[in-house]
This record gives sequence, structure tokens and C-alpha cells, in this order.
Amino acid sequence: MQPAVTPQESQAMDVPKQGMPVTIITGFLGSGKTTLLNHILSNQQGLKTAVLVNEFGEIGIDNELIVSTDENMVELNNGCICCTINTDLVDAVYKVLERQENLDYLVVETTGLADPLPVALTFLGTELRDLTRLDSIITVVDAANYSLDLFNSQAAHSQIAYGDVILLNKADLVDQATLSELERKISEVKEGARILHTTRSQVPLPLILSVGLFESDKYFDQLTDGHDHHHHNHDHDHEHSSCGHDHHDHEHDHSHDHEHHHHHSDHLENDGFTSISFQIDKPLSIRKFQYFLDNQLPTNIFRAKGIMWFDESPKRHIFHLCGKRFTLDDDEWQSQPKNQLVLIGQNLDRDTLLTQLQNCVCLPSTSRGKGFGK
Repeated sequence: MQPAVTPQESQAMDVPKQGMPVTIITGFLGSGKTTLLNHILSNQQGLKTAVLVNEFGEIGIDNELIVSTDENMVELNNGCICCTINTDLVDAVYKVLERQENLDYLVVETTGLADPLPVALTFLGTELRDLTRLDSIITVVDAANYSLDLFNSQAAHSQIAYGDVILLNKADLVDQATLSELERKISEVKEGARILHTTRSQVPLPLILSVGLFESDKYFDQLTDGHDHHHHNHDHDHEHSSCGHDHHDHEHDHSHDHEHHHHHSDHLENDGFTSISFQIDKPLSIRKFQYFLDNQLPTNIFRAKGIMWFDESPKRHIFHLCGKRFTLDDDEWQSQPKNQLVLIGQNLDRDTLLTQLQNCVCLPSTSRGKGFGK
């Protein structure tokens, strides 16, 4: 007999848009945030993204893309929209959601002098929490024009401390010694920082956004044994992990996912990035998986997503990771439980990672049902 479904669970399953992923882009003036926003608006394959900015003037959107404009919204022919935050961020988000009920993604740019934490808390701690999922905080740093004084600024310090992935931009304008020194200084502010070197803010979008099929379980349906899979991934950060309050599981209909998957695969490979998929029809130990995340996951992994089965829990868990931050949301199994995990990064040691994940499998001798906790 099926257990009764609570109203909350029923609502969660009936609202496919619940938990729309949100990326916050932060960084000082002139670091390349606007160029990155243009890159995002121009390179979405079949995704409808809304970008929220303070000033339209900052964004030189390609006129060929523009379909219509009004006082504070520009609509593009690829389905993306760009909207100004007139007064309140929450109001702007609701306005966008009401205007475009079929949006896939939300990107918010902070002003150059802003601390990103209040913006993040807007999505984590208000009425938006049930409509959105904070996916990533991306910090853009100008490698060619940084001042060590910036690291004495509280806002600049916060931008690095809370950034899940840090783009060391304009990397082509400085030598390797300068990049290494700046990386060292960033790591002093944020130990284990996930740092990507970029030129003109060009970065494979799967490394900073949960793009496309990364949000859909259908993505995993295409993982079959015998293929060397190159997929999109996340970053991890356990400083603010959240467990299981939202039932965020995006069951969008991405019938076009397969082609996009291959498109991004080529793009990732061309940029020297690879992905590793891990599947097993046995449960993992929560403690062992936590140990893997805390102590073994290397800094050259930027993203991960998984559908997780843990020995200690009857629930299906949706795992997202960006930088060091991860979320683990509860859901119900609609099929036979199994583990499916994808990691994306640069210069990955596939054999070691797969061995480490295999070591997270729960041994038959362990007793079941002890529950969570340490």
C-alpha cells in the first residue's frame, strides 16, 4: 500500500518550476561581469534564462538578438530576457516569473561594490526559497588590474569568501607568475577556492551554471554502460549545505537534451574539461560520502549532480554541488533506487575518483536504519 502523500509533497510534485536554479554573479567594477552576462545571454542552447541587472546601460546586448524592449525588460529571440531591478530584488524576481512562466534559469548580477551575501540570503531565507534554488555564486576577478588593497575591502573579501567558483579573468594580460600570486592571495581568503582562468569572461557554461539537461533526470537516462561520458558538472562547498527541505527536482521536458548534451561535451573537451559518471545499484553510506566530499574531492572538480541512494534513508536525494557548497534535497523514489552521479572538472584522475566513490558503497555488514547523525 502506498503511503499517503502530504499536501506539501503533492504540491511539490505538481509544480515542475519549483526550485528554479539561480546563479549570482559578483565581482568588482571592470572585472568582466557584463561580458560574462552577455556570454550567458548569447550562448544558451534551448534554455530560457532571465538576467536581472541594475542598469541596462551596462549590457551591450547584441541588437540582432533583441525581439522587444520596454521600460525595464528586453526580450531576446533565443527566449532569454534581461530585466532591471528597479526597487526590490524580490519584486523583480516575481515580475520575471509572472511574465515568463516557462523560464529555466535566473541569473542575478550584483553591483561591483556589493557584498553578495544579502543577495544570496534573499533566495535562501525569504518566500523565494520555495520557488528558487541557489545554484552558484560566481565571482569575477580582474587579473590585470587587481589591487592588493581590494583584499582589505570587506565587500571584495566577501565576494571571494562566498564565491563558489572564482573566474580569474583577463588572464591573457598577465604572466603566469602574476596569476599564481593572485591565486595564492585568493586561497588565503578562501581555502580550497575553485579558480578558473578566463579571457574575456569566456567559460564553458556548464562549469558555472546548471544548464539544460543537468537539471533533468532524463540526463541520467542517457548514461549507459560502455560509453565514456562527458557531462556537465557542479562545484561543492559544505560551508552552507542544506538538507532536504525543498523537494527540488526539476522534471522539465527536455526532449532536446541529447543533442545539447553532445554539444556541451565537445565544448567541454575542447576547453580541457572532462566529466566522470558513476552509477551503482547499491546504496552509499552517508558518512563515507560526506568524508569523500570533505576530504577527497579535489579542487579541480567544479560541479556535480547526483540522484543519491543512501543506506540510512528511504528517500531519494537530489544532490547538487558547486564550488564547495552542496545541497541535498529529499524526494520520493518513483523507480528502483540506485546511485547516479556526475562530476565535471579539469585534469581529473578518473581511476582515483571512481575508486573513492566505490569506497562510499555501504558494506553489507553495516546495520540498516540507524538514521542520520554522527
